[in-house]
Amino acid sequence: MIPIDFLLLLPILVPFLTGIFAVLSWHQRQLQRVVSLIGSILLLGVAVLLFGQIYRFGPQAVQIGGWDAPFGITIYADLLTVIMLMLAALMGLVVGLYSLANIDEGRQRLGFYPLYQILLMGVCGSFLAGDIFNLYVWFEVMLIASFVLLALGSEKRQLEGAIKYVTLNLMASAVFLAAAGILYGVAGSLNMADLALRLQNAPVGVVTTLSMMFLVAFGIKAALFPLFSWLPSAYHTPPTAVSAIFAGLLTKVGVYAIIRVFTLMFVQDQMYTHTILLVLAALTMVTGVLGAASQNHYRRILSFHITSQIGYMVMGLALFTPLALAGAIFYIIHHIIVKTNLFLISGITEWVSGSYELKKLGGLYVRLPLLAGLFLISAFSLAGIPPLSGFWAKFTLIKAGLEVHSYFIVAVALGVSLLTLYSMTKIWTQAYWKKQPEEWERPFPPRDSGWVIRFAPVMLLAACTVAIGLGAEFVLSVSMQAAEQLLNPSLYVETVLGTIVGGLP
Repeated sequence: MIPIDFLLLLPILVPFLTGIFAVLSWHQRQLQRVVSLIGSILLLGVAVLLFGQIYRFGPQAVQIGGWDAPFGITIYADLLTVIMLMLAALMGLVVGLYSLANIDEGRQRLGFYPLYQILLMGVCGSFLAGDIFNLYVWFEVMLIASFVLLALGSEKRQLEGAIKYVTLNLMASAVFLAAAGILYGVAGSLNMADLALRLQNAPVGVVTTLSMMFLVAFGIKAALFPLFSWLPSAYHTPPTAVSAIFAGLLTKVGVYAIIRVFTLMFVQDQMYTHTILLVLAALTMVTGVLGAASQNHYRRILSFHITSQIGYMVMGLALFTPLALAGAIFYIIHHIIVKTNLFLISGITEWVSGSYELKKLGGLYVRLPLLAGLFLISAFSLAGIPPLSGFWAKFTLIKAGLEVHSYFIVAVALGVSLLTLYSMTKIWTQAYWKKQPEEWERPFPPRDSGWVIRFAPVMLLAACTVAIGLGAEFVLSVSMQAAEQLLNPSLYVETVLGTIVGGLP
């Protein structure tokens, strides 16, 4: 049995050491690929072990270097944390496998695999961070790695997207750092458990102002309205493997941070803050889906849908009931898997047809029925068609909204689902159903190992989507337990500080 103190560190150490070994094998690209794949498998194994420990024994924390909280560096994991870690590890593995056929030798020579592992380290570190400053540090690790991955290859369209991406994310980092500085000045601490106690006695107006600063910082990273313009401008430009891991994980780190601070630290003025969150959720859903409906580029449609679906997650937080938060967590689980898969499917579509432009595509339902079927599974799940994962995630959120009589957000969520189905139908009819224009027809790539490497991850994620739909009761049960932990901030405080506290909401 691995000691829990060490097990909590492994989701950070495994990708870090994998990245180092990948750098040491810089001139042996085949060895780099093997090292990266083994590291991703180990990360998934660690995440599953950690989930088992937290599920059985409850939240755990470790203080790095023996410094007691709130003075040292705190690593904390509850059910939400380990759910996110498992999803990050799973996406790291399937996209890493897909990248073996998708990333060209030029990008491999420029360090794709070390950067990929450092990105995973930043994502896992963000989920485990127990204080605001280290959350900022892990965000920056993630930002640096993602920026280089986005620009790797230096194609013109990549650089244009990367500049927009890094400019707005650097603005988010500046706001984040300023908010952290003001927060320390107000409370005298950056440990989140300690802040949950200290902010109870701080002036409500100051705390609310700080909450809005953090919402801006995390909202940019989560692509929340009106701070999402960088995402559809950037995510359609890099290789499919890069855009898939970005689509699956990066915005969810921002959503995770919003959920964490608005359930633990900024709970004094819920009428104000969560009303704003509800309005932003509705606007994010609507603007994202309208943007998707207006596009004729496969990956740009999917990119706008990332923004739209973020609104559902924030909706669950804004309603702030156990069922609503459980719905938000369920939705995150569903969306990470489905959105990653749709990007991988788009990459296979481009690989066999030569374009992402819908007008240049067609005929894949006849020529490649397996790909068409895999697309339908993910597309129907994204739109919320039963019995797939997306249906149960949306059903939970809709039920939560009806229970608290938030009929407007329920109507918005249902309307956006219909428009989501419309835009998915648009891709289906253009890319898979209609006949491909003769001037754009091209022969399929050779039947080699590249087919298996590309299709295996897509089939695995499609199976996960179906399995979550069929096993929705268990997933919802785990999500409910995670939501109850979030709504009990004293549990977080007692786990980190080791003292019994009272007076928290």
